[in-house]
Amino acid sequence: MKTTTRRSLLLAPLLALGMSGAWAQAYPNKPVRLIVPFAPGGFTDVVARILGQKLSVSMGQQWVIENKAGAGSTIGTDFVAKAAPDGYTLVMVSTTHVISPWIYKTMPYDPIKSFTVVSKLVDSAYVLLANPKLPANNVKELIALAKAAPDTIHYASSGNGSSQHLMGGMFVSMTGAKLVHVPYRGSSGAATDLVAGVVETSFAGVPNALAQVPSGRLKALAVTTAKRIPQLPDVPTMQEAGVPGYEASVWLALLAPAGTPHDIVMRLNGEIAKLMAAPDTKKALSDAGVEVAPSTPEAMADYMVSEMDRWGKVVKEAGIKME
Repeated sequence: MKTTTRRSLLLAPLLALGMSGAWAQAYPNKPVRLIVPFAPGGFTDVVARILGQKLSVSMGQQWVIENKAGAGSTIGTDFVAKAAPDGYTLVMVSTTHVISPWIYKTMPYDPIKSFTVVSKLVDSAYVLLANPKLPANNVKELIALAKAAPDTIHYASSGNGSSQHLMGGMFVSMTGAKLVHVPYRGSSGAATDLVAGVVETSFAGVPNALAQVPSGRLKALAVTTAKRIPQLPDVPTMQEAGVPGYEASVWLALLAPAGTPHDIVMRLNGEIAKLMAAPDTKKALSDAGVEVAPSTPEAMADYMVSEMDRWGKVVKEAGIKME
């Protein structure tokens, strides 16, 4: 009995490893739910649907995109934090994920500890857009107009604590332009009202800019990154437009609940790396206004920690609070 027991104890870790490997090989054997914690039609949603379609083909199971918007992306993200850690419920988060803890007094999850990072996905600039009726055709004119008539020009965002909110807050802090923040329940609604002239400006994702700027429905005043972007080569950077030191971008990442098996995480990471290297994926994402930027889980986990610290400083310096 003692020999049998000892042999069982020695074999148990090997069997567990074998079962873990088999689990990863069998994964996925049913549809995968990809939660987008933002409203349909926004920046994150566009990327999720492109990747979801391609992963459905490459992994042989349907990737179902579900939008669970609200509370600065925390509602949908909390849903995934509390889901079974089996690789079948994932969330696509943006920079907002590491901003929310600085905006909300309480959080239903820990943005770092409650998740297992799968991969970074893409990077993108934001674009300062304005309604054509606004009598400002560049950033310097917008700043002058906002200072001459304080609190009469509004900037729309996808919600309190969103990346768009922070981009605008940083602009106000660095320029002294008195713009009024108007939060929406998603970037699509913000873009609709911007085109309609209900609000005058917005820091929007490149996909929204590409949908409206070429037709003249909106005008692009600047991009938020240090370099111009290929999709809008004639639009200056914020620094070129007269705001020294202004630089910001938004990223997207794929997360799973904490405790998701390492083999499944690496299977997903490998599939994403292959897709991101494919020319058709690069083109589809570039056309949507983003640049591929896959990473290892470890590298993205470290980056999230550094980004959380960086945006915390922006929130404090800009005096951004829940409204």
